Amino acid sequence: MREFLSDDRDANKIRLLRSTFSGTFLLVEGSSDKIFYQRFVDKHACELVCVSGKPSSKLRVIAVLEILEKSSFQGVLAIVDADFDRVGVAVCAQRNRLETSPHNSLNLLRTDSHDLETMLFDSPALDKVIAEFGSPEKIAKFNRDVRTALLAAGMSVGYLLLVSQCDGLNLTFDGITFSKFVDDRTLQIDELKLIQEVKNKSQALSLKDADLQQRLTNKRSNSHDRWQVCCGHHLVEILSLGLRKAIGSNKAADVEPHSLERNLRLAYEERYFRKTGLYLDMITWESNNQPFQVLQNET
Repeated sequence: MREFLSDDRDANKIRLLRSTFSGTFLLVEGSSDKIFYQRFVDKHACELVCVSGKPSSKLRVIAVLEILEKSSFQGVLAIVDADFDRVGVAVCAQRNRLETSPHNSLNLLRTDSHDLETMLFDSPALDKVIAEFGSPEKIAKFNRDVRTALLAAGMSVGYLLLVSQCDGLNLTFDGITFSKFVDDRTLQIDELKLIQEVKNKSQALSLKDADLQQRLTNKRSNSHDRWQVCCGHHLVEILSLGLRKAIGSNKAADVEPHSLERNLRLAYEERYFRKTGLYLDMITWESNNQPFQVLQNET
């Protein structure tokens, strides 16, 4: 009940702001998303509103948008992470609100890939960060494309997360220690150790390792886009490990995940954003919702 009251409260705050601001309200999931998108919006025409909290920031953004739409509120747009929306989780035997993404609206846009962080990885921003913190000698000896290696490792974690959501296992991934299952020399994943770490963190020791590994294998499909399966936060964790040994010689404190995410956002240029599907969707929304504006005019 408390979360519904919070959703109504956030919607009412936006309604009150309408009396002093006639432009667009752009709803985003969290403070880091707000920092990212504010670089591209017209600050005079668009007000960014951060909606966060439980059960998830994404669900809260959608809930607030839905409340405003039901009251015919004009000039509101929301951007959320795609998560597994494009991986076909509707085939899951046990569906929940997150997986089925029930609220589809012309005012609701999703990231091109799994989340904002994967959009950063799928851009030259990653190359800039690797050039800054990586070792050319170690990268040459690594003998693999770094981005491909990161994605290969991230797929295993992403599929286990997908298994958890589809099968209603409610496994905990926040706070897992990646060094326990990622080889810091090759960046390859030991799936059994991954499963054991997630089980321990989730206090789900009754689950069988072999059963979880089989479920993970069954969930894999060549038809899935790796950028939709991998979670950006997981990729950052794996990159952090790699920059300490496999492709760099940094101290852990110098390449800790939160710092790397900031560096990726700083390295991400506006011209990269203008090439995304999300940018085109925002242009389309502006065209269909005149006179409301979101983006800065191209110079």
